[in-house]
Amino acid sequence: MKLIRLFSIAALFVVILRLPALAADALPSWNDGRAKQSIVASVEKVTKEGSPDFVPVAERIATFDNDGTLWAEQPIYFQLAFALDRVKALAPQHPEWKDKEPFASLLKGDVKGALAGGEPAIFQIVMATHAGMTTAEFEQIVKDWIATAKHPTTKRFYTEMVYQPMLELLVYLRANGFKTFIVSGGGIEFMRPWTEKAYGIPPEQVVGSSIKTKFELRDGKPVLVRLAELNFIDDKTGKPVGINQHIGRRPIFAFGNSDGDQQMLEWTAAGSGTRFMGLVHHTDADREWAYDRKSHIGTLDKALDEANAKGWTVVDMKKDWKVIFPFEK
Repeated sequence: MKLIRLFSIAALFVVILRLPALAADALPSWNDGRAKQSIVASVEKVTKEGSPDFVPVAERIATFDNDGTLWAEQPIYFQLAFALDRVKALAPQHPEWKDKEPFASLLKGDVKGALAGGEPAIFQIVMATHAGMTTAEFEQIVKDWIATAKHPTTKRFYTEMVYQPMLELLVYLRANGFKTFIVSGGGIEFMRPWTEKAYGIPPEQVVGSSIKTKFELRDGKPVLVRLAELNFIDDKTGKPVGINQHIGRRPIFAFGNSDGDQQMLEWTAAGSGTRFMGLVHHTDADREWAYDRKSHIGTLDKALDEANAKGWTVVDMKKDWKVIFPFEK
């Protein structure tokens, strides 16, 4: 009897020790509102065995936009900031740039003037800074930049400008058998060098825009050379195409923040069974930025209307997030 009591006490002790872990909030940076509740309810539905909403692990695909969804995107897209820094670094090799737009304006510090040329100007900047080297060389350039460059407003490293609530969500989903992917309009080879460290998302689970590459032998060694030609734009209608090409399964969980993500959410919603479609709405001008319909970056207009009409989850950053960035904790 004494031995039985000892085993019983030991078992009870183990249960007591486990209680805090079992009761722990997997999303502590989220306020307990509709957004958090809808996320948890959706995950519980698809992971409960025997439930009519149960989804096998292999089919638990979650896709996330990057800019404005996983990390900040103001005052300019961070990849564009990278390109602008590269223009300055490459300027000594291109003396003609001092009289050629959009480079002349950039070298004078007039970013607004340089970007006044619209998409053609941005195309010139990106191709001049992202092409003409091997993929390995470009990867190292990105790694060096991301390790040293800082946000112009907060003076934090760009990888510190990630959203703490979304980091928790990624971990929560993976703990429940989801495979998490980035599906972004940003450059696929710009993101791959740092996403695993920042988000726990390995390079093979990153889908993005790309330029063409070609195989060459240099000094007898095979390399891939980045060409100044567009290959694929992973934005808007391109996102479902990119998902199909790279992932091969329709997501059951998708998060974005702008009209550029609308088709990805529509593609997710069109599948059968329980589906989660979410939008991050930037409403906090004090802790981050407040913008939506009229913003030149991360425009959230038609997608917001569709979300409200169809009952998608809209995350109000000001109301739903206790903290925004990890350094606030």
